[in-house]
This record gives sequence, C-alpha cells and structure tokens, in this order.
Amino acid sequence: MDRDELVAYLDGYLRIREFQDLSLNGLQVEGKREVRKVGAAVDAGLAIFEKALEAGVDFLIVHHGLFWGKPFPITGHHKRRLEALFQGEINLYAAHLPLDAHPEVGNNWEMARALGLLDLEPFDVGVKGRFPVPTPLVRVADMLGQLTGMQPLVHQGGSEWVETVTIVSGGAAGLLERVETDLFITGEPKHSLFHETFERGKNVIYAGHYDTETFGVKALARHLEARFGLPWVFLDHPTGL
Repeated sequence: MDRDELVAYLDGYLRIREFQDLSLNGLQVEGKREVRKVGAAVDAGLAIFEKALEAGVDFLIVHHGLFWGKPFPITGHHKRRLEALFQGEINLYAAHLPLDAHPEVGNNWEMARALGLLDLEPFDVGVKGRFPVPTPLVRVADMLGQLTGMQPLVHQGGSEWVETVTIVSGGAAGLLERVETDLFITGEPKHSLFHETFERGKNVIYAGHYDTETFGVKALARHLEARFGLPWVFLDHPTGL
C-alpha cells in the first residue's frame, strides 16, 4: 500500500488533528513509500525499532512516539533511535490521545468491551459503562489480570461489589476526583493519591501503564489488516510499569 494513502487514512480515521496533545501525532518519521508490513508497539524506543528491523516492518504504529512538544538535539540515544529507523527505512506513526479515545479501536473502549461492559459512553479520553450485574471487585481484578497477563494493583476504598466502571488507560490517576462510578481502572498509580482514594471511598485498579495501552495498537493493526490486507506483528516490550 502507498504510505501517503495509509497516513491519510489513519489521520482521518483517528481524527488526529482534533486532539490537543503534547505528542506529535501522525507520521513522525518518513520511511519507505511502499508499505508491505505493519508493526504495532506501545513505545518508540531503540529496542522496539530493532525488533521492527528483524521483523521486516515497513510501517510502525506506536502509542508513545518520539516527539513531545519541544525540540531536542539529535545526539546520543536520540541519534541511535533515528539511525535504526533510517537503516530499515521504517515509517514511524504515533497516535497518543486519539488512540486512547477512539470508540472502535481505542485502548479504553477495547478494554471495556473485553470486560463485558454495557452502555458505553465517553469519559475524558476514556470510557465509562456498567457490568450487566454487580460484580465482585476481586473478580474484576482477576479478569484484568487474564487480559493483560499481569496481576493488577487493587486499592479498595469502596464497596467490594461494583457495577459502574470508568476506564482511562495509562497515567490517568489524576482524574480520580472526577470519577463518579463504583470503580476506576487506569494504568499507573500515583503515590500522592493513595490516601485520597480511601478517604473518598473510591475503588481503583491499576492495571499497568504499558499493559493497559497494548489494546489500541493491536486493535488498530487488526483494523488495517481487515480493511487493506496488510499483515502485522505486535512488537511486545513490557516495561513492568
């Protein structure tokens, strides 16, 4: 597939230009004109780029790209990262907040559907919904562990039974005060909110920044395969965070 056609499709499908974001969303590094294989990864880093080279990836989609609102010198590890991309003529495409919020392939909507939530509606760049019946908090934690392969961290400040759920992947702990559902699921814990969670009577499950943000890039790659017949590979590089 032609690179520029693929970029134009992704920009429109993900509504890239509609989000105010520190991330430079869209095509960040230009590579080969002809795209034969897509890679999907959470982060842009040298280890991922090297895996992309080994896998023969032409077009790499990441959630966390290289450029975040300010210039930096192309030296040291920045230079080595770009050298790896240039060596393989790999296109690098980043989708941060647009991929969190997307109702079809977004991190949060994908998790919500995987958990079996109903009546989904947007919340910030995430989603909120409800279980068909009240569900034990410990059961929800087990379900998330099965989905991600990692045991989540549970802070039970509220009831042991939950029905309504808010999900915002990654580092969204700061949204806690706005959450009105029985349970808030996010990725990365924040120490300053530990006591507040219990004082507010909130339930929070921290399922990992990395682990909660594998859903979107995989779903987007599957979408491209179904629409354009492009084969894809997930380049897994867990951070444990």
